[in-house]
Amino acid sequence: MDLEAVRTYVAVAETGQFRKAATDLSITQQAVSKRIAALERDLGVRLFTRTARGAETTIDGQAFLPHARELLRAAERAAASVRTDRRPLRVDVINSRGASSGLLRDFHRAHPGIELDVLMLVDIDQALDAVRSGTVDASFRAVGAPGRPLPDDLESVRVADEPLDFFTGPAHALADAPSVTLARLVGHRIWIPGITPGTEWGAYYDALVAEYGLTIEATGPNFGSDALLDTLADTPALGTFMGGLTRLIWPASYGLRRIPVTGPTPVYPHSLVWHRDNPHPALAALRSHLTTTTAGHGAAGTWVPGWVLPR
Repeated sequence: MDLEAVRTYVAVAETGQFRKAATDLSITQQAVSKRIAALERDLGVRLFTRTARGAETTIDGQAFLPHARELLRAAERAAASVRTDRRPLRVDVINSRGASSGLLRDFHRAHPGIELDVLMLVDIDQALDAVRSGTVDASFRAVGAPGRPLPDDLESVRVADEPLDFFTGPAHALADAPSVTLARLVGHRIWIPGITPGTEWGAYYDALVAEYGLTIEATGPNFGSDALLDTLADTPALGTFMGGLTRLIWPASYGLRRIPVTGPTPVYPHSLVWHRDNPHPALAALRSHLTTTTAGHGAAGTWVPGWVLPR
């Protein structure tokens, strides 16, 4: 359906005159007549009856009017969705409970007037392609993994190092420890279902295992954090790593323990990635907020893989 013809129809219906609609639309009265005639042919009905006072909508014209207005509103929403000065800022986070989501929530509280679209893209290649194409304005990622260099047209800034906690049930041998070293975790079963080969977090845990001789199992399907907590509560010999900034809720009867890891503390490096030519006006506000309000990175006594970008 020709949207300009629909727009012309709405203008005539609201003004009641072809001449006035032509003036409002900055076109000739003849063009108005041609557009209305074409729309009537497409619909197979008469939309207006000409009178001495101008033009009155027919019964069919009255029935079509609210739908015509909605068509124009939908067209405006569609155009606004791709105009960087009018559409929401689109930001990719890995999951809704993790540290990057928390950082984005803090930004939203500090800048409630900035509209956000939050996406969750699992695959880093998909996320970086989306940033490069402009489908996404920014993504939270750990960048620099082997075989996955950051493309030249993308920029990043490391905004937060999230410490890993050892998470386990009340019957585990380490359940009552106030803290635990990486060396003490050697030989204990650490279960992290859903580690996907080729992801940046997969590369992170590969490096942790290689350096400290840990036993990390990724077997079984990933049914989400709730199922993981159920299993930890019922399996005495099992533990997992959980980001210290990850928000989780579980029944008090589970008696789960969240134990800080030391000597050193493994931290997951969150960086914000964006295209250097992205014109969205809110992107600069997000970068500024993250670089001025987050705790930073590289603290003494922490560990990250050697491939993590330093800035």
